[in-house]
Amino acid sequence: MKIGVICYPTQGGSGVVATEIGHEMAKAGHEVHVISYATPFRFQTYMENFKFHEVEVSAYPLFRYPPYDIALANTVMEVAESEGLDIIHAHYAIPHAISAHLAREMLAEQCGSLRIITTLHGTDVTIVGQERGYTRITRFGLMKSDAVTTVSQDLARETEAVFGQINKPLKVIPNFVDTERFHQDCCPDKRALLALPNERILMHLSNFRDVKRPLDVVRAFARVASEYKARLIMLGEGPLQRNCKELAHKLGVADHVRFLGNVDKPWELLPQADAFMLPSEHESFGLAALEAMSCGVPVIAAKTGGLPEVVVHGETGFLCDVGDIDAYADALATLFKDDETQNEFGARARTRAITEFSKERILPVWEEFYREVLAAPVNNAALRA
Repeated sequence: MKIGVICYPTQGGSGVVATEIGHEMAKAGHEVHVISYATPFRFQTYMENFKFHEVEVSAYPLFRYPPYDIALANTVMEVAESEGLDIIHAHYAIPHAISAHLAREMLAEQCGSLRIITTLHGTDVTIVGQERGYTRITRFGLMKSDAVTTVSQDLARETEAVFGQINKPLKVIPNFVDTERFHQDCCPDKRALLALPNERILMHLSNFRDVKRPLDVVRAFARVASEYKARLIMLGEGPLQRNCKELAHKLGVADHVRFLGNVDKPWELLPQADAFMLPSEHESFGLAALEAMSCGVPVIAAKTGGLPEVVVHGETGFLCDVGDIDAYADALATLFKDDETQNEFGARARTRAITEFSKERILPVWEEFYREVLAAPVNNAALRA
């Protein structure tokens, strides 16, 4: 198969998953072309059949905002035509599914059998799709796609609630993790760089936006810092990073909190944690939580979105109501109190990551789904939608 992948290049979960799917499809012998405005995070350049195509956006002064969606459609058209693509896999509906549809329309005579798969990752439903100015065009993009997938059952339900019926079933294919890369024995020498030998480590990884509620991590940590010798390691960057630093000073724990910014190899740091916290307002899946679990780290997360499909309460970690700092602190104290408890939770987290969400389990599902979409009759109803 010849597969085109459209994604955002940022460090968020969608870009990681899109790139990893493409990489593994290339390893399986397929030809994969990744299309974005910059080289995606974790893109590996050493494979001949795994290529990157940059979208060049015009800086013509007429445009107040450069029309990325048009430039993307043009690039998709050119790649599909020159490389003979069979499938375009668009990660996010806006603008990727719309641009893919426009590219196919321009190539109707040459590439009439080009198929479009759109994967929804969450923001395109929870935020973009609910904005009055984007709801109808997002639904249009889903209708024009030959297939639509979501990363969790919760997101599938929310998609149907927001957009109604879209003339095709929603296929749920969860995110996955490379359990050989993310494992508990990686880089034990890194722990000494993060904390003292007698300190517990709580870790958080996000883009520090409101929806991730990173301030709750600082608050929960401060509740237990007086009882346990511990260190909070904050990974990632974003608009609330400064607020977190100020809150740590206000609560008197600044000397025990470290902000390391964006990291290229999170699999080297996650195994050093004794607990991982993801208290998001909403999380359609929670890839960071899964990566921590794969490293044998129990997860304390909000009971929202797709997180209950990843974290099993009382077994691989704890699920708490959004904003319940007392519950987060109690869960953290449970994991910090002794090695046996932490190790038991961590072992079960690792087992769940392997048995339910490993790439060996999920990637064959993607390959088979690609073949099903290609084998199905051309979706004329979608083309006319």
